[in-house]
Amino acid sequence: MSWRTTLYEYVHHRNQMELDYSVDPLLPFVQDTAFLQRQHIQLTRRAESDRDRKLVPVKCETRLVIDRVSEQPEHTIAEVTLKRTQFGRIRETVHEERRIEKERLILLADSDGWSISRIEALRTEQALRLRPAAPGAWLEAEDDGSSFDYMRAPSVPFLNRDMIPEWPNAVARAVYNRYAAAFYADLWWDKENPAFLTFEVDCTNYVSQCLFAGGAPMNYTGKRDSGWWYKGRAGGQELWSFSWSVANSLPFYLLTSRRGLRGQEVFAPQDLDIGDCISYDWDGNGRFQHSTVVTAKDANGMPLVNAHTISSKHRYWSYTDSHAWTERTRYRFIHIADSL
Repeated sequence: MSWRTTLYEYVHHRNQMELDYSVDPLLPFVQDTAFLQRQHIQLTRRAESDRDRKLVPVKCETRLVIDRVSEQPEHTIAEVTLKRTQFGRIRETVHEERRIEKERLILLADSDGWSISRIEALRTEQALRLRPAAPGAWLEAEDDGSSFDYMRAPSVPFLNRDMIPEWPNAVARAVYNRYAAAFYADLWWDKENPAFLTFEVDCTNYVSQCLFAGGAPMNYTGKRDSGWWYKGRAGGQELWSFSWSVANSLPFYLLTSRRGLRGQEVFAPQDLDIGDCISYDWDGNGRFQHSTVVTAKDANGMPLVNAHTISSKHRYWSYTDSHAWTERTRYRFIHIADSL
């Protein structure tokens, strides 16, 4: 058996694992006990969530793309993309969830063939933080996030129709078009719109694009710590506000804005509408690290969301099956005002 065959067997058995809520299908050829333990915990949480939703798994399909390979006589390192589609049924309604995950696998050769010794997720929803750049420099990641993320009180929106010339009418609407926001979210859930910069942690940038597509006017201040705006790259600088691209800043802006784009916190996910937002605080310390946009409702009236970083379409809002989720996770549910 070749390492490629082992890789395809891994994908096949991952599909079965998702249906069975069990890591048992992987045990014959996956030696990474830490990965198996993490998967066991996630599957247990998902089983509980599906039981609460009365969702019955129907089918799981995964398309494997091998992105990069390093072959050695006794081991192979493969970086892969898993394009997953899961089908589940709530009563008579079938729901389809799609997700794209990237992994690095180390495969070892022995007398019996190949096995997988390590599996590493290359992307998670646990956000990297950014440090302010020197003039002309690009932003870089940092660990503590202490030097930014604090937004100033909002100013009056500035409606600049030349910001994104491809969408001349997007900033001129007076009513938030929720279905235009959701349409954009579904159109770009698995790829990047070349009209915008793409960030390593792209979730909030993507949500802001969805809000903008729904008619939300940019509040252009030219200052990173105020307004909600995007201008791309100019003169060697990346020009956008923290609220546009940083998960901890977007909810602050939405809840303190007095005109134009603004939101109101609601206290139950079922109170959200299409085009609304959810912010995720994985550690429960008040700093939000992930953003999603509501794009559909399940048969129980609960929100399904789209996101970037781990590209997801119509994913159940709670994210309990995420690597980033902890028992301390807190959510902020934000209803976007209809009138802009």
